Amino acid sequence: MAKKRVLIIRLSSLGDVIFNLPLANVMKSNGYQVTWLVGEKGIDVVKNNPAVDEAILVPIEKWKKQSFWKNLPEYIKIIRHLRSEKFDIALDTHMLLKSFIWTAFCGAKRRIISKSAREFSILGGNEFIDKISLDFNTHVIKNYLKYAEYLGLNTEKIEVALPPPSEETIKKADNLLKDIDADKSIIAIAPATTWPAKHWNKDNWKALIVKIEKDYNLIFTGTAKDNELINYISGGKHLNIAGQTNIPELAEVFRRCDLVISLDSGSTHLAWAAQKPKIISIFCCTPTGLYAPIGPSDKYAAISGHLPCQPCHKRRCRLQENKNKCTLLPTAEEVLSVVHKLLPPGAKND
Repeated sequence: MAKKRVLIIRLSSLGDVIFNLPLANVMKSNGYQVTWLVGEKGIDVVKNNPAVDEAILVPIEKWKKQSFWKNLPEYIKIIRHLRSEKFDIALDTHMLLKSFIWTAFCGAKRRIISKSAREFSILGGNEFIDKISLDFNTHVIKNYLKYAEYLGLNTEKIEVALPPPSEETIKKADNLLKDIDADKSIIAIAPATTWPAKHWNKDNWKALIVKIEKDYNLIFTGTAKDNELINYISGGKHLNIAGQTNIPELAEVFRRCDLVISLDSGSTHLAWAAQKPKIISIFCCTPTGLYAPIGPSDKYAAISGHLPCQPCHKRRCRLQENKNKCTLLPTAEEVLSVVHKLLPPGAKND
């Protein structure tokens, strides 16, 4: 009997694409042939992933810079390809206008979308699962797995994997880390993300670095635009590879680390998907219950303050006074205590 063919439509961001990987794993483990429609931000964790048979790139970032008419031939080419695949099922977990056209015209017999869909994207579906919970204590991964539950599949086991690293990726990571002190465990610091309201206070970062730099190898990661922040909190010391890695290379660096300290960010989610390092994620405005790494408490710790306004889950602080005060918490001392709990000085994450 031929395998049923399923199309997952989740275009971006990196974190949300990673949060859909357990859904792909469930579909794959239940005998489905999995195709994934994805944008540039997520292609590197979908292409060649063991849970995905085919990754189809929708170049959203490129299209944003061009006119609709210039993009139209590529739109049509992708739609024709999708229709030729004759999918049994399409799962629109993106649920926005940018996913509507793909859901509506992919040719799948069953086009499943949540009643929580926005921007008229629900019109692309012909079957509907219940609204996805906005409960801050229900992890977003479990929300996406509701698509599999709707199909009668068991979702108790949450599995995630990244594509295996290429030889070039391994060599790049080897070269970046060639001067690391083998006698000390490795901590990667990923101090930046896209929302300013998610950023932990830079002086807290600086205080934490001073407290841990003697006992650990410190590696700073991010994009080139994060270098000003990194230079401030690191004092210009330690290994800074910000702007020097692509997604597969950063994942391979995380695999070499014992601990990653980061925010509610794509870096945190990538480190979790890499499966190897312990992770401390610092949350300011967003809810830990929705986005923190899933797993044992001796491996993953999500820390935030306990202000009455937390978590607000807003890009901009709504307070009239003491704006963004959540970014001042937790204190450096509180984070330090968790560092020593998860990775005592001299210990290795084997």
